[in-house]
Amino acid sequence: MRPDVATLSSELLQGKYRALAQSISMVERDDPAASQLLAETYPATGRARILGITGSPGAGKSTLVAAMTRFYRKAGKRVGIIAVDPTSPFTGGAILGDRIRMQDLYTDRGVFIRSMATRGFLGGLARATNDVVDLLDAAGFDIVIVETVGVGQDEVEVIRTVQSNVVVLVPGMGDDIQAIKAGIMEIADVFAINKADRPGADRTATEVMMMMSLVDEHAEWIPPIVKTVASQAKGMAELDEALSKHNDYLVSSGEMQRRSLERVRIRVETHLKERFMEKLVGGTFSAEEYNRILDDVLDKKTNPHGAAAAMLGRVGF
Repeated sequence: MRPDVATLSSELLQGKYRALAQSISMVERDDPAASQLLAETYPATGRARILGITGSPGAGKSTLVAAMTRFYRKAGKRVGIIAVDPTSPFTGGAILGDRIRMQDLYTDRGVFIRSMATRGFLGGLARATNDVVDLLDAAGFDIVIVETVGVGQDEVEVIRTVQSNVVVLVPGMGDDIQAIKAGIMEIADVFAINKADRPGADRTATEVMMMMSLVDEHAEWIPPIVKTVASQAKGMAELDEALSKHNDYLVSSGEMQRRSLERVRIRVETHLKERFMEKLVGGTFSAEEYNRILDDVLDKKTNPHGAAAAMLGRVGF
């Protein structure tokens, strides 16, 4: 029997893992009671440092997350990890292949790990990621790490979720070409050259530095480059130092407030869009009528813009 929302939120705020796990499940399945739960726990948010780890597949993101977590645990900090995985085409759930790199952390009571499926949500994150970050924050975790799915250049949504974002690169995987591309490279607050014991690490770092020289030289924050060997826990102190300096910059420059406001704006607008569509399809338009409109677009009887304009006209827009 599921506890009532008041009990669940109270236990979550006490840091009880069972309540946290139940709360996340409610949010992921869009339980009607999830909104009330999030409303009751939201005032307790705003204390955790929220870090993003993103980069191409094979860069060692999961190994780096595990190494960072062990580093923070030695410092006595509680760590929450959201590992966003690809969606299984058969079950719709997360494919947990790379979670084996964190298996030793599951027995640590100061660590909470949750794998989430993207379920078609673009940008390398799952739809409920922001809500789950809030739940971990409210539950008293000092550090919340969001590891994105690892799809490449389009993982830019993470910058709207985290405070500091680490872009992970590795030698010998074409990062010399990636370094001059737009997209994922532009959202780095810190670059981590992982597997830096491999040949080519210095070259990769140099190419990233060259890319940085093309950025506005008057920018207040130039992303530092940190070399790591996550499998050997090397470079973790240096990575933490870079992240701490970025956090100090965010606070002193007012950028933290700006990013927080942007995160709130995106979340509110996302909910508005979702609720509007729910009211539009199933309310003003039945599902059958909506499907007929889509069929008309497919059959070239109208076009996407015209169909949208006609539907909006029905609701007074």
